[in-house]
Amino acid sequence: MAIVSLIPMTSERYLAWRAGAVASYADENVKSGHWEPDQAQSLSEAQFSELLPHGPDTPGQWLWSIVAESGNEVGILWVARDRQGRAFIYDIEMNPAYRGEGYGTAALLALEDWCRANGFGSIGLHVFGHNDGAWRLYKRLGYIETSVQMEKRL
Repeated sequence: MAIVSLIPMTSERYLAWRAGAVASYADENVKSGHWEPDQAQSLSEAQFSELLPHGPDTPGQWLWSIVAESGNEVGILWVARDRQGRAFIYDIEMNPAYRGEGYGTAALLALEDWCRANGFGSIGLHVFGHNDGAWRLYKRLGYIETSVQMEKRL
C-alpha cells in the first residue's frame, strides 16, 4: 500500500491550489445542476472566502499537501471542524499522474489517524452524485451515506 505524509500546505502552494479549487468547485456545482454557469465562479469564490478568510491560517481549517515517500506531492487535502465538532473533508484531490495508485486511500487512512490523535470521533464529507470513483473509494473505506438528495431533470 502507498504511504503518504500530510504536510501543512505552504502559503505559495495554497495560492496555486485555491485558484484551481475555486474553478473546479464552480464546475462541479454546474455539472450537478446546483448553480447556473454565469454565477458559478462568483458563488464558488464567495464560499471559499467565507470558509478560508485567513487562507491556510484560518482557525479550524487544515490544508495539507499529500506527499508520497518519494517526496513528490501527490495531492491535497482540506479538512475543517464542522458545527457538530466532527472533521469534515472539504476537498481531497490526487494529481492526475498519481491516481489509481493507492494514494487517496493512504491519505484518508492518514487522516483517520490524525483525527483520532486530535479528538475527532468521525469524519464527514460530501461527494457529488456524478463522482462514481470517489463514491466507491469512500464506501470501500467504510464511509456510510447519511443523506441522499436526488433529482429528476425534466
